[in-house]
Amino acid sequence: MNLKQAFIDNQSIRLGLSAKTWQEAVQLSVQPLIESGAVKEEYYQAIIDSTEEYGPYYVLMPGMAMPHARPEAGVLRDAFSLVTLKEPVVFSDGKSVQVLIALAATSSDIHTSVAIPQIIALMELDNAIERLVGCQSAEEVLAMVEESKNSPYLEGLDLNS
Repeated sequence: MNLKQAFIDNQSIRLGLSAKTWQEAVQLSVQPLIESGAVKEEYYQAIIDSTEEYGPYYVLMPGMAMPHARPEAGVLRDAFSLVTLKEPVVFSDGKSVQVLIALAATSSDIHTSVAIPQIIALMELDNAIERLVGCQSAEEVLAMVEESKNSPYLEGLDLNS
């Protein structure tokens, strides 16, 4: 699963949105995956339910979250979406987030071995959060993903499948 190709295929980049709550932010991040047919509607509720049970386990770093749930919770195919918010939302643990990259993975293996390294590669770019929030177009986001492809986190990964 290739991050850049998933964004293109699913038309799943949404920039400068507004959300009042973390639940609304998660909804905004999952919506492109629902619209593209990558996940069923219930995938959103599965994320909310698991967040309420386990806390916001998918806040990966300050300012960034990767909302996701189990493959059996409505994932139809592997996909990513990216949403930036005008203003951060605060999760139950007090962490604020302004960039959400929702993940739909058909298996746990794809989640850990293919998805996470690509997200890390993107987030390790200098000022990644600020730069993503500042993006005005999907093309600018795609250029950042392209810039991240030389990361050592991606060595040995086949991102063409």
